[in-house]
Formats: sequence, structure tokens, C-alpha cells
Amino acid sequence: MTLSADEVAYVAMLARIGLDEAEMEELRGQLDAILAHVSQLQQVDTSHLLPTAQVGHLADVWRRDEPRDSLPPERALANAPQRDGDYFTVGAIQE
Repeated sequence: MTLSADEVAYVAMLARIGLDEAEMEELRGQLDAILAHVSQLQQVDTSHLLPTAQVGHLADVWRRDEPRDSLPPERALANAPQRDGDYFTVGAIQE
């Protein structure tokens, strides 16, 4: 599939990128190569494969949620611009 200059300009407009004529021609060649590759992929027989939403192995990257000691108030509030005892002081957000 070969894209026209108007189609490339339309894609550039959708992407909100400004391109000069040389860049448009370079992008046109790159997009043509991408579309040719996708066309090849569409010809692969995948009828024996189950539909899947995830092709890679899923792994839990979160640590276990176990109770532990928290920061002492002095350390937690060390960089607070304003504080009132063991609490942050912030300006009112509603009148």
C-alpha cells in the first residue's frame, strides 16, 4: 500500500507535527514500510492460536503488604514549610 502525500499530511496534522516537504517524503517511505510489514503479518495463519490480551508472562512486581514501623513525626515533618505540632499546616481551600 502506498500512501499519498495528502494522507501523510493528514496523519501529520492528526499528530500535531509540522513537516516540510523532505520530512513528509521521508515519513511517507517509513509509513509505507510499516504498512507493508503489517500486511505481511495479516497473512500469517493464527487460527490455531487462542485469543489473548497478554502475550508475555505476568509477574507481580509489588512487595507484600506487611505492617511495619512508620516514620517518626519529626522526620516526616522535617521539610514541612509550616507545621502545627505533629501536623502539616496548609492554607484553606474553601472559603
